[in-house]
Amino acid sequence: MRGTATAASGTLPSLFPFDDDRCAELARDHGTPLFAYRASQATDQVRSLREVLPTRVRLAFATKANPYPALLARFAQLGLGFDCASGGELRRVAAVAKGNDLFLAGPAKRRWELELALALEARVQVESWEEIDLLEEIATRPTAVNLRVHPLSGIDESDPLLGGSAPSAFGFDEETLPAVVERIRPSRTLRVRGIHVFAASNERSASTLLHNHGVVLGIGRRVQAMLGDPLDQIDLGGGLGVRYAAAETPLDRAALGAGLEALLREHDWFGGELVLEPGRFLAAPCGVYLSRVVRVKETRGRRFVLLEGGINHLLRPLLTGQAFPVRAVKVSGECRPAILAGPLCTSLDRLGVVSMPEVQAGDLLAFGQCGAYARTEAMSHFLSHPEPQEIWVSD
Repeated sequence: MRGTATAASGTLPSLFPFDDDRCAELARDHGTPLFAYRASQATDQVRSLREVLPTRVRLAFATKANPYPALLARFAQLGLGFDCASGGELRRVAAVAKGNDLFLAGPAKRRWELELALALEARVQVESWEEIDLLEEIATRPTAVNLRVHPLSGIDESDPLLGGSAPSAFGFDEETLPAVVERIRPSRTLRVRGIHVFAASNERSASTLLHNHGVVLGIGRRVQAMLGDPLDQIDLGGGLGVRYAAAETPLDRAALGAGLEALLREHDWFGGELVLEPGRFLAAPCGVYLSRVVRVKETRGRRFVLLEGGINHLLRPLLTGQAFPVRAVKVSGECRPAILAGPLCTSLDRLGVVSMPEVQAGDLLAFGQCGAYARTEAMSHFLSHPEPQEIWVSD
């Protein structure tokens, strides 16, 4: 693994929602492996972002980051909208959110998902010619939609898995927008009322995010001119990043808020609302993953720390090469390199190369920033290992 993390007891406190005593207590009371989400931390993340944003910016939680029902319910209570990427996510959100704004995105929406979106009055981010045809068949009344746009230039959409810039399966190519608008213009039911553009992925630079948002507003201006009618919404996408190591610089929320205010002044042609779709930023800091050491193995000069769970619980390190922040709970002493590995019968089952004190079987490890892209992103059914528990911790 390319990623590293410090694992000494007590390090990286800001990357973990619970201290060592609380982690030990949760593991004792609920068993391991365990995902625990701290309610107050989730609330704080929302409030800390809202307090710096212009009033015309609406937040819609990216449900794919973590669809845990209690977390969705908390965000619904705080008045967030929800960005959904499947009919299943729409159903999860609808079960706990009443009256919150809903959005449906995704490059391969099926008919039943579009029918559900319309029934729930979700704003569909239309991404293909075929979707236009399907929506016209389904819609029985005037329906506002957004066009998802794949920008021609100005935004780096490099694919972290494929490497380098890759063609996108998402949205309409920007250069086809005149034809798309002409296709929808005579529709009896569909009304283009906004656009949606991918912004970034785990981006901690406010200036990069603001550059991308400026590109999106420029596209919005051109679309509004094509339509001849004002847009009521420009969805800037998500991508607000978090730290996975203490040395990383956190996102400057105040700079992001001030920059968005300046962009709205610059683009005074736009009188609608901006939508941000943070997922990781809102959810990651509230979660911890707790797993016990099963065995420590020395082989040819390298130390393996084998855990109860691996990529069946935390897949992100394999996908990105970056470890979650991790610490040994109530274990101190000199640290040396260790390869964290899970119980799966595959050499891919690695959670990172970290600096770790001398742990032994039964010791507890805590992984931070696990409130997003953790439990439901992983290969949970591979090799039929037991599912980890999830709990909601109210302070």
